[in-house]
Formats: sequence, C-alpha cells, structure tokens
Amino acid sequence: MSERQENREQQSMSMMYGTYADILFVLFPFLVIGMQSLWDGRLYETLMRADLSIAAAILAGLAIGKFVLGLVTNRDLGRYKERIVFFIAMTLFVVLGPAIILMLSIMGGAEVPGFVAFVQPVLLIIAISLYSSAVSISNILTRSDSGQNSAVVAEGQSASTAGTPQTGPAPLDLPRHNGTDTW
Repeated sequence: MSERQENREQQSMSMMYGTYADILFVLFPFLVIGMQSLWDGRLYETLMRADLSIAAAILAGLAIGKFVLGLVTNRDLGRYKERIVFFIAMTLFVVLGPAIILMLSIMGGAEVPGFVAFVQPVLLIIAISLYSSAVSISNILTRSDSGQNSAVVAEGQSASTAGTPQTGPAPLDLPRHNGTDTW
C-alpha cells in the first residue's frame, strides 16, 4: 500500500472517530435520562417524551451545518451545489420538520399516541445516518477536488511548479466593510 493510500485511510479513520465522537457527545445526556428511566422502570414513558425528537433535531441541525460547510469550503465545489442542496432539503423534510412537529405536539399537553414510541427512535437513527453521511460527503467532496488538482499538476505542468507543495482549499472570500457604506 502506498504512503498516499495509507494517509487517506488514516484521514478517513480520524474522520470516522471524530464523527462518532460528535454523535456520542450529543446523545450522552439522553442516554443518562434513558438509563435513569430504565432504573425507575419507566422506559416506555421516556419514549413518549420529546427527548429523542430533541436529539434528532440537534443531529439534523449539525448535518445541515456540515452540508453547508462542504458547500462553502471551496469555490470549486459549486458544481455539487444541487446535490448538497438536495441533502439539506432532505434533512429538513425527513428529520428536522417531523422532529419539531413531534416536539411541539408532545409538549402540547394532549395525549401522546402510541406510534410516537416507534417514530422517535426511527427519526433518531435517520438523523445519525444523515449526520454521518454529511461529514463523509463534505470530506469526500473536498478530498476529491484536491485530488483532481494534484492530478493536473502531475500530468501537465513543468517540474518547477510540480515540486511546489499543494496548499489547502482557498478561504472563503467575503467582501470587506470599509465603513464608508451607508445603509
């Protein structure tokens, strides 16, 4: 295995550990609440509260943030904007919207229907999957773009420019406010 492949594999493993550390950190307070409910013999009542919908909404928000971060990290990734916007819309439609509706309905004080005990864990699993996918997609898009740039350097440029080290993606250019603009 080449050094470059080992570096990519190590980077992928680090990304995976970081992603699951984020997920575990978000889920930790809900795990404590669930374990306390289990201890008290009220686990089913926990499934009927809004806790899992809150966790799903948090993870869906993090996923949307990762998708947006993948889009704005590098200008060259603009060609993927339709795909990234699709994943953002899917996250809103499939997880964030239903999680917020469930939270509001459960907190509304009316009797909670039994299907909520099934829907909330499913939403949480989908949110975890979307967050993991968001991190992976964001990193794959960034990595595949830098891989294309290095392939261009290796193929067609002179030895003097091919030996220069590749820098990371260009920072996002935001217009500067010079204080002379009036609103």
